[in-house]
Amino acid sequence: MTASAIWTDWSCRVRVTVTRPDALMAAKQQVVALMADVALSADRFTATSDVSRVNRAAGRLVPVRRRTMELLDVALGAAEESGGAVDPTIGAHLLRAGYADDITAVRDLLVMTDDEPLPRADWTTVRTDRTLSLVGLPTDVCLDLGATAKAWTADVAARRVARSLDTAVLVEIGGDVAIAGSRSRPWQVQVSERSGEPGQPVGLERGGLATSSTISRRWRTPSGAAHHVIDPRTGRPAEGPWRTVTVWAPTAVRANTASTAALVLGHDAVPHLRGLDVAARLVGRDGTVQHVGDWPAETRAA
Repeated sequence: MTASAIWTDWSCRVRVTVTRPDALMAAKQQVVALMADVALSADRFTATSDVSRVNRAAGRLVPVRRRTMELLDVALGAAEESGGAVDPTIGAHLLRAGYADDITAVRDLLVMTDDEPLPRADWTTVRTDRTLSLVGLPTDVCLDLGATAKAWTADVAARRVARSLDTAVLVEIGGDVAIAGSRSRPWQVQVSERSGEPGQPVGLERGGLATSSTISRRWRTPSGAAHHVIDPRTGRPAEGPWRTVTVWAPTAVRANTASTAALVLGHDAVPHLRGLDVAARLVGRDGTVQHVGDWPAETRAA
């Protein structure tokens, strides 16, 4: 028997499901508290967050919370693992593409953009002093920790709930899913391109699952539709052959890193994913589906 709580935060669907129904309220409280704490570090739409302060002070070192250093280390680790395909210094490029406010505020608008030249995204330019908890960026470079911070929160929340409440648990934040604790049968997860839509059911026995897509967070610009997955090599929204990639990996962070990198790498996504030894589902622009690794058979997106 399981019990679930579903709500909206960070402009996405959040779900926590536990195998001990009496632990549900406490489990939700833990997830809500952790998300609020992460937002103090990583919410680039809030002027007082650490990321916003660092971005405004580009060119000098800024004191940040220990949590922020932890989240930055996760983001830099993802950048290194992906060969720079997942780069936390694409913040200014997101702004230039029109993603300057919460997605709920820009999704239905015609967003004006500009072609101002920007430094190329380069995660190796981030400067840190871990002893003093300081972070600095070059001028005109901005951080965006959104993707990895969301996946990290799912991973950590699941582990905390399982350990403290003695229950198996599934935590889903947007397209990032993490499970923890012991359960006799797999968790059933719907893999879809947009939250709430029909999808492919898969059984998740361990680890994390992440879906990255170019169709769920989109807005209109004078030059056409734009989305939030930035190719660090061009500074523009990725234009590869895939519209959605889902990856199963040991953690939600690793799954998210792989799925985001696949969208950026385009035609090189399949060999990249095979090299990581993960299971993946890639949906092309025409809806055809390709699989990597041990993924259930399917030919078209739902």
